[in-house]
Amino acid sequence: MSFSASMNVNGHHRNWSSSGQTGYTRSNIGAKLDGYFDKKELPMYKDKPYNYATSRRQPLYRKWRFTIGVLLLLTGLLYWVGIFSPTKATAKVKDTSRSTWSWLNNKPSGTDVDWNERREKVKEAFILSWDGYEKYAWGSDLYLPKTKKGAQMTNNGMGWIIVDALDTLMLMNLTSRLSHARDWISTSLNYDQDQEVNTFETTIRMLGGLLSAHYLSTTFPDMAPLADDDQGAPGEDLYSEKATDLADRLLGAFDSDSGVPYASVNLKTLKGVQSHADGGASSTAEATSLQLEFKYLAILTGEKDYWEKAEKVMKVVDDNGMEDGLLPIFIYAHDGTFRGTNIRLGSRGDSYYEYLIKQYLQTSGEEPIYLDLWKQALAGVRKHLITYTKKSRFTILAERPNGLKSKLQPKMDHLVCFFPGTIALATTGGKTVAEAKKAGKWGKQEQADLDLAIELTKTCWGMYKNTATGLAPEITFFEVDDPPKSEADGPFTSAELTDAADAEWKDDYEIKSQDAHNLQRPETVETLFYMWRITGDEKYREWGWEMFKSFVNYTRLEGDAGFTSLASVLEVPPKLRNNMESFWLAETLKYLYLLFSPNDFLPLDTVVFNTEGHVLPRSKLVRGMKTGWERKARDKDGNIVVEKRPYREKKDGGEKEEERRGEGKQEEGKKEGGEDAKAEKEKPVEGS
Repeated sequence: MSFSASMNVNGHHRNWSSSGQTGYTRSNIGAKLDGYFDKKELPMYKDKPYNYATSRRQPLYRKWRFTIGVLLLLTGLLYWVGIFSPTKATAKVKDTSRSTWSWLNNKPSGTDVDWNERREKVKEAFILSWDGYEKYAWGSDLYLPKTKKGAQMTNNGMGWIIVDALDTLMLMNLTSRLSHARDWISTSLNYDQDQEVNTFETTIRMLGGLLSAHYLSTTFPDMAPLADDDQGAPGEDLYSEKATDLADRLLGAFDSDSGVPYASVNLKTLKGVQSHADGGASSTAEATSLQLEFKYLAILTGEKDYWEKAEKVMKVVDDNGMEDGLLPIFIYAHDGTFRGTNIRLGSRGDSYYEYLIKQYLQTSGEEPIYLDLWKQALAGVRKHLITYTKKSRFTILAERPNGLKSKLQPKMDHLVCFFPGTIALATTGGKTVAEAKKAGKWGKQEQADLDLAIELTKTCWGMYKNTATGLAPEITFFEVDDPPKSEADGPFTSAELTDAADAEWKDDYEIKSQDAHNLQRPETVETLFYMWRITGDEKYREWGWEMFKSFVNYTRLEGDAGFTSLASVLEVPPKLRNNMESFWLAETLKYLYLLFSPNDFLPLDTVVFNTEGHVLPRSKLVRGMKTGWERKARDKDGNIVVEKRPYREKKDGGEKEEERRGEGKQEEGKKEGGEDAKAEKEKPVEGS
C-alpha cells in the first residue's frame, strides 16, 4: 500500500524526458496463433503457464505426410484469419481486446466456481497492461495509456514500473516478459544519478521489488525460470547487487541528527534532503516503513548497518511517548520530535502501524517489542478512532486532525482499507482461524479483533457497492451521530449491503466530487486476500471478483493500451484519467491473482508482504542481527516514567542546586507536538 497520492496528481515529477525504446508485443493474428498452438502443446514463443508440461517433438520419419500436414494446417489458418474471405476488402478488423473480455457478459451457472479460471482472467488483465506499457512506454517510469506515451521521473529513469512489477511477473510465470524486464535491468538500470528521490517510495517500490525478485528467483527456481538466474550463472546475483547498490545510496537519508530519515535523498551525493513542504518534516509513515526492506537486506548480506539504521528510527519514534501508541503524521528528522497533532491511519500515517506487526512476523516472533507496539496501537485505535455510522451502524476508522482530545472526523481514505486485513493477519500470524484454535492460540481478544476486521472490511466493500462503477473513491465521508458513538456504546449490528439502488445503507456514505477519483488502489483487495486466507469465508473471493469485473468494465481502454485510472467513480461511462499507477501491476492485480489462487501458493505464515505488495521471507534472527533497543519504562497508563536525580551540594559555596535527570524530558513529556512540537500534551480521554 502506497500512502502518497498519485505522483502525477501532485506534480512531484521533475526533469521529464521520454523514452524511445519499444518492447516486444504481438499482433492480433499472433494472439490468435497463441491460442491455437496452446492446444497443440508445440514449442512456444509465448509465456508459459506455471508448471506447463514440456512439449513433445515427433520425429519427421515420413516427409510427405509432414509436408501435406503443414500445407493443410497453413491453409486452415489462412482461411480462419480471413485471407480467403470474399468480404475481406470491406471487413472491419476484429477488436481482439473486446472478444477476449466477452466473458464479462456471461451469467454464472450453478454454484461451482472455477477459481483457477478466474485467476487466469486476472493474468490476462496483467498481460494486457504490461504489453501496452511494453509497446508504448518501455523503460519509462510513467505510463500514460490514453495517449500511449511514457515519461520519466529522473533524467535517465528509475525503472519504476519494470522493477515494481518483477515479482508479479514471476508469480504469474510470465517467462518471456520477465526475461525482457531482466535484460533491461541488466543493461539499462543505473542508480548513479544526480537526482533527489523520495526515500520511502524508492525503498518500498524499487528496493522492495529487487529484494522480492531475488527471494522468489532463488527460492522458487521453477517459477518463471530463467537460465540467467541459475546458481553459478554470471547474472545470478543481479537483483541482490542492484538492491545493495540502491540501498547504499538510500542510507544517506538516515544521516540526520536524530537518525530519522529525511524525506528525500540524492542518489549521487548520498545526501539526505528535508521535505520541501510540511515545515521540512518527514511523514511518519515514510520514516517508519523502511524497516522490512533494510532488515531483510541486512540478513541477506550480513551488513548490520542496514539493520541498525532502520531500527534506530523505531526507538526515536517510541521515545516520544505518544499517547496510546497513536502518532501524529509528521516527524522532524533533525530532532526526532513530531510536528502537529494530526492523527490518522490514512495518508502519511498508515504503514507505520502495518510495519509494527509485520516486523514481529518477519523475524518469526523473535522481536516481541514490535508485538507490544502493535497491541498498544490497536488498543489506541479502538479507544480513540473507531466509531459507527448513524443509520446502518457500519464500523469506521475515523481521524483526529487536531489531536486525541479534539473532535473526531468521520472520514476514511481508501488507504485505510489495508487495516482490517492487517488486524486479521495479527490475530493468527498468518495461520487460518481453525489452525489457531486447534493450537490453543485463540481467545476472546483474538475474536474481538477479528470481529473488528470483519466489520471494517464490510465498510470498505461498501465504498465499492455504493458507486455507479462499482469502484471506490479515493476518500469517503460518513454520517455519524453527534456526539459519535464509540465501542463502549456498543455492540452494534451493521446493516446488510443490499443491491437496491435506493438502499438506506447508502445514505451513510458521502462522496465529495473532489474525492471521487480512483487510482487503481490495492488496499481493499489486499484486505480481501488476507480475510479469505485467514477466515476461509468465500464471500471475500466473490467480492474480489466483483471488484475485478468493475475494473475491467470501466478502466480498460480500447485496443491494446491496457488500463487507466478514473476521474470519477460516480459517472457511467466514467471520465478517464491518463495514468496507470505502478501499483496496479505490483499490488492490485497481484492480490487479485493471489486471492483466486490455491491457499498453498505463498502460504501466509512463511512470508510477509511489504507495503507495496512485495514478497519477503520470514526468518529467525541470524548473522548477528538482534533487537538493539528497549522501550522506556511506562506507568500503568502508558506514560513514560521519568527518573529524578537527588539534590547535590555545590563545591564553591555550599549552596545547593537542584539537578534532576530528564528535567528537560519532563517538560517535553507535557508536550504533544503542536506545530513545531510546542502544544501542551493532551490528557487521555475515553471514546470520542
